[in-house]
Amino acid sequence: MKAALQNYRQSPRKVRVVADVIRGKNVNDALKALSFVPRRAAEPVSKVLKSAIANAVNNFQVDADSLFVKEVQVNKAVTLKRIMPRARGSASRINKRSSHISIILEVKGEKVTAISEKAVSVKAEKTTKKVKAEKVETSSEAKVIKTKKTVKTKNK
Repeated sequence: MKAALQNYRQSPRKVRVVADVIRGKNVNDALKALSFVPRRAAEPVSKVLKSAIANAVNNFQVDADSLFVKEVQVNKAVTLKRIMPRARGSASRINKRSSHISIILEVKGEKVTAISEKAVSVKAEKTTKKVKAEKVETSSEAKVIKTKKTVKTKNK
């Protein structure tokens, strides 16, 4: 249950300030908090959050009230390089940075069941590996015993 915004034309450093406001919060609380943040990045982050909520409701049939913001990532995207003329014919570079915003939502009670199911599957895999290892050991022991017998017969 996630949503992303690619190549948003604002520096990641400025967007991370807004992203830190909603990290770990309930979805409804996060939307309310974003409505009061006086930063330019608050609107696009809230749009991405609403998109993630819509994805969870439509694709996974999850109740929107039980969701919380598990992860918010703001990563560096392409940087547009521009030049500003300076004194004595020199020039300095201007970096126009952009960012990728991605939000991952999760249901509060779902995480515990997923971990328990994984634990059961891992235990099942370990038992099957032990059985296979025992079979391999017995077959290798049988080969060793056969080779010892052949050596003894050759010596006699």
